[in-house]
Amino acid sequence: MKTEIFDFDLPDELIANKPCEPRDAARLLHINGNKLIDGHMMDLANWLRPTDVLVFNDTKVIPARLYGMRGQAQIELTLFKQIDLSTWETLIKNARRLHTGDVLTFTDDFNAKVLDKIESGSVVVQFNCQGEALFAKLHEVGTMPLPPYIKRLRGGLESDKADYQTMYARHEGAVAAPTAGLHFTERVFNALKEKGIRWEFVTLHVGGGTFLPVKVEDTKDHKMHAEYGVISKDVADRLNAARQNGSRIVPVGTTSLRLLESATDDNGVVHPFAQETSIFITPGYHFKATDALFTNFHTPKSTLFMLVSALAGLDVMQNAYKHAIEERYHFFSYGDACLIEKKKD
Repeated sequence: MKTEIFDFDLPDELIANKPCEPRDAARLLHINGNKLIDGHMMDLANWLRPTDVLVFNDTKVIPARLYGMRGQAQIELTLFKQIDLSTWETLIKNARRLHTGDVLTFTDDFNAKVLDKIESGSVVVQFNCQGEALFAKLHEVGTMPLPPYIKRLRGGLESDKADYQTMYARHEGAVAAPTAGLHFTERVFNALKEKGIRWEFVTLHVGGGTFLPVKVEDTKDHKMHAEYGVISKDVADRLNAARQNGSRIVPVGTTSLRLLESATDDNGVVHPFAQETSIFITPGYHFKATDALFTNFHTPKSTLFMLVSALAGLDVMQNAYKHAIEERYHFFSYGDACLIEKKKD
């Protein structure tokens, strides 16, 4: 498919630079074919079925953006993908000026050596500490890795440390937030519980590639980034039992959906999972584990907009996004949300 068919015009003023306060004040659009219902986050429990099972991604974002020096030059480095305990693939502004062997200094006792420059433009670096010690340094001097469309001065805002993290985040390793989950509060969970709606947690450590636009002309030429995910046996067993009892599985966010689809076989059975996935979902994909999706509004020509178009139909999503733009919904990470029903097979 041509990438351009997933493009749309979005006014800059509809890109959210801060979240709603409180989080559950966000608007919510219910997309069921061409039937569109405008509402708010607190409507979610009423729009779901009492037997539905939500699936949340409990990854935790690390302060993955670092500011430092290469000699006398300032640099900005964002962790992209972990290679081992001390080595990361990173994105660095003005990376063309870097050379293998260069040392990037962040504090007197915290630095990284450039090991390699990759054709895609990323840079592999090795830090002078590893594992928990490296994560401790990131928490000491790093800032939250907000996507480039959220405008911040160097270093960001102190409030982003809480705002760009779900309330149920547990397992550190993500360099981008599973942003659909940012809308959930204790009040929302209580409303879901009162309706009898259940939920499960899986873990997919979101990589920096989640924000990258598709730059090739045809989707078949796009190489999807890989991310590490985990579904425990207990969770897999409960999801399978729920499906057998007629419950719908509703991922919260495209990261949860991609992990579920990666772990599910052609018979619809979810298996325990602990590995990387680079699944790329475009229209024509047959969904094996997903019945509906709660998610944010995504960027033009992104793999995420391709995914929701596969779930509901490209025409349906183009119509829904046109409506959202006309109704002044806010888009992207800190924006509003939608509940998307899967199109009938």
